[in-house]
Amino acid sequence: MAARYLDAGYTVFGEAANRDSVQWLIDKGLQWTDTPREVAQSADILMTSLPNDDVVDSVASGPDGIIAGLGPGKLWADLSTISPGTSRRLAARVRDEGHSAQMLDTRVSGSVPQVKSGTLTIMVGGDRRAYQRLEPILRRLGTPVHVGDNGQGLVLNLAINISLAVQMLAFSEGLLLAARDGIDPHLAAEVMSGSAIGSPMLKARVPLVLDRPDDIWFDIGMMHKDIRLALEAAREHDVPLPAADVADKVLRQATALGYEHRDIAALYKVLGQVAADSTT
Repeated sequence: MAARYLDAGYTVFGEAANRDSVQWLIDKGLQWTDTPREVAQSADILMTSLPNDDVVDSVASGPDGIIAGLGPGKLWADLSTISPGTSRRLAARVRDEGHSAQMLDTRVSGSVPQVKSGTLTIMVGGDRRAYQRLEPILRRLGTPVHVGDNGQGLVLNLAINISLAVQMLAFSEGLLLAARDGIDPHLAAEVMSGSAIGSPMLKARVPLVLDRPDDIWFDIGMMHKDIRLALEAAREHDVPLPAADVADKVLRQATALGYEHRDIAALYKVLGQVAADSTT
């Protein structure tokens, strides 16, 4: 994402836990800062993409945190998948402690190919006028839409990710069934993904299902986190999520078998290992 903004001619400031990991961006023109506070002070629009609630809260808080560097007119677009409740609490802190700055939950649906092509689906929750300022910036990454109040961009993204997990699981089940009956799995995967079930997500991941990818677009650990967040939100609203419950169970098995840091395409391998273990 930062590379797309640099390529478009934006002045981009940045900070990360490991400077070496983003040296290639610094070489492209990223202006390095030492703390989240300095990023917030330097930029009119701040964007974060972090792994979980605790990390977002730690980066936001304290004398070197984001909130300490905010001021009137500043926008913080948080692209992290965190709980809607945590996001809403942080948005309130930003308004109260950040001198009337605004925080928008800015969730993206898509993986590495969509980032590179600028075709992400982007769901934004928060103040509409703040969104209108942010919207042209987001168009560099994909197609943004304002979905409602703070937290609702996250809820809609969780709704999408339930389907991603369940689709990948169902595809893996069908592919394993075909392979165990002696059908060439590469042929089966090609036919299945070209049929009515072939969503863009499945078609993009077919090459990753049977051959372990070098790159991970969306790992099993992150997907499991999102499914747990969806189940938590569902309990708050008394919404049954039977398919998500099944995905939660399988993703838990995947983690126990050591697949946590493999792409979700590895669910096919997980089911194969579970089947092999059950027959020994």
